Parts: sequence; C-alpha cells; structure tokens
Amino acid sequence: MKDEQTCCSAVSEPALTIERVETYPLLYRLQEPYGDANGYKQYRSCYLIRVITTDGVDGWGECIDWLPTVDIGFHKRIIPFLVGKNAANRLALAGAIKKWHQRAATAVSMALTEIVAKWTGLSVCELWGGRLHEQIPVYASMQSYVERSDWQKQSLRKVEQSLNNGFSLMKLKIGGKPLAVDQSHIDQVVSFVDGRAQIALDANQSYDIASARNWERCFQRWQQPIAWLEEPLPLVQPQASHYHMLRQSLSVPIAGGENLGGLEAFLPFLRSESFDLVQADPQHHDDLDAYRCALAGSRQFGVRCSPHTFDGALSRLYALMAQALLPPYSKMPDQLIEPVEWDVMENPFTQLFFIRMENGYATVPSGPGIGCEPDMAIIRAYSWDGGTY
Repeated sequence: MKDEQTCCSAVSEPALTIERVETYPLLYRLQEPYGDANGYKQYRSCYLIRVITTDGVDGWGECIDWLPTVDIGFHKRIIPFLVGKNAANRLALAGAIKKWHQRAATAVSMALTEIVAKWTGLSVCELWGGRLHEQIPVYASMQSYVERSDWQKQSLRKVEQSLNNGFSLMKLKIGGKPLAVDQSHIDQVVSFVDGRAQIALDANQSYDIASARNWERCFQRWQQPIAWLEEPLPLVQPQASHYHMLRQSLSVPIAGGENLGGLEAFLPFLRSESFDLVQADPQHHDDLDAYRCALAGSRQFGVRCSPHTFDGALSRLYALMAQALLPPYSKMPDQLIEPVEWDVMENPFTQLFFIRMENGYATVPSGPGIGCEPDMAIIRAYSWDGGTY
C-alpha cells in the first residue's frame, strides 16, 4: 500500500500553488512630449508582474495605470491575496481582483494564462485551441502632435520613417487642432504617401456628427481611400445611434471601442450596426477570456476586429495571439485577418517583449507560454524610483 501511495504521489499533477509575485514598475520620461486630441504625453509607463509557483513555473502580466496607485494595490492587497492560491483557477482569481482594480486583474489573467500554458508544455495559442494564422498584419500607430510650430513636418518625417520600415498601413491623429488645420495636415500626408500605404484617422471622440461629416469632403476628394475613421464621436452607450447615423453618411469605415470592456459593453454598438471595426483592447477587459469573447462576439455580428494595443507590448503580444485564432473575415486572400496596432512613437517599452516584425507583418511566437521572455536590460534601465512624475 505504501508503494502504491508513493507511486500515485510521484505521478500526481502539481498544484501550481502561487509562491510569490514580483513587480516591475517602469517609467520613461519623453525627450519631447507628443500627443493626440486628449493632450500631450510627458512620459510612458508600464507595470509588469511575474507570478511564480512553488513548482518553478512563471508567467508575466502587464497593466498600465498611475504607478503609485497600482503598486500599492499589488503589494497591500493583490499579492497577499494571490500567494498560496492555485494558479490554474485564473477565472476565479481575476474575477475577485477586478472588484479592486480592473487593469490589475488583466495583468494577473495574463500571468496565470502563461503559467498554465507552460505547465502543459503548450504555447498560449495552443492552449486556446491552436492558431489559424502564423503572421498577423500590424499598422504603424502615431501621435501626430508635438508642441512645436513645425509639428506637421515632424509628422511627415514619422510617416516617411514608417514607410521605410515596411508599414503598409498607418494611423494618424486628428481632432486636436481646428478642423481646417487637421484637414490640411492629412492633405499633406495623403499627397506624400501617394498610394504607398493606407491611412487611418483617429479623432479620439473629438467631434459631433456635423463636424465629423465635414471630413466627407476630403474623403471624396482624395484618390486614396481611407482605411477607417476611428472614434469620431463620444463613445457612450446613448451615442450608439449617433454612430449608426454617421456610419450611414460617410464613405469610410467607422471604428471604435478601445475603452469598452467585455462583450456586454460592445452589444449596443453591434446591435445598432454602429461599427465597421471593433477595436477591443486586452487591458480594458477583466481577463483575457472576456477579451477573446468580445472578439468572437463581434465576428458573430459580422464586424471586423482590429485590436487597440498602444499602451503595452505584452498586451500587443496577447492581441496578436488572440487574433491568430480568429477565422478569416473574408475570402479575399489579402483580407484574411485584421491588423493589430503597433506603437511607433518614442517608447522603449514597445521592445520589452520581442516580436519579429517585417514588412508590416508580425510573426506570432510559437514557444511554450508566450514564446519569449522580457528584455531585462530594459527593465533595469527604466525601473521606477518611486518618485513623482
């Protein structure tokens, strides 16, 4: 009987008990502020966590928030709650943490998802059912404004750089300047690009319906079609009908939803046929399962999904992996899967997790877990010192 018990103990599955959680708050002060219609960014930040089990299996998570708040939250409440728990119970654990801090719950969901994948010897994509796409298109995401009188020239230089780096789709900001000034800027961009890449425009919820419709004059004048117009109106549930009205009067696709969390928040816009593209962001959902549900739900409504991932390299990686599982949205060979956002602005954290990207396509890592480790040199170089910023 003792031998049988020993044998059973030897083959029993590890409990994946969480032993400790390491935190890595990161801060980088920009050399020159840049921004959009919401204002100028003075810094870029990132909060990484590493969850380690008693079996030595680890997983990484990420969230973006004001560092003092999220750091206190992790050390005073979230880490004591996690230690000793079973990492495999990621839905229950993330569900409890979301009541305290939604973005922290997302970070924990990421880390626990990777732990389970590594424990089973699978990649996250394999854990989720297996990828349908090896490569995912990405687009260059820019912040058009800087605090200089020659900001338009600076924007054109960033456009040229993105073209030279192989991007065939790029997104620029509007809504932060008078309408005529923004239209003049995009006129210059369209002329400069001259069909070498598609252009998308992001208004950051700056307009009412009348102002947004004013862009139709430009859309009709430009020979090159605009890929989409992103969040031209305030994105609150009562505005879903306004988005539907605007969509009927513009000749370009309407995109939005980066700040919506969970399929339930998207449903009013999906039911009212307000969006051509849904732009769910992994960091704005309670956990990765809720994020994937939003993507799948949009597919059921026949709406394309182009994830928003400007605020996180690990979030971008998870968006790429989730995108790799989506069935093609079209039978056209150049429209099999929608693109994911790729931050091209000054931001060292975009390189935290290496993703091979070439000619506007990112290769989804295939190793166990997320298939890569963070760049510890970047973590050491930009570790937040606890000071004000």
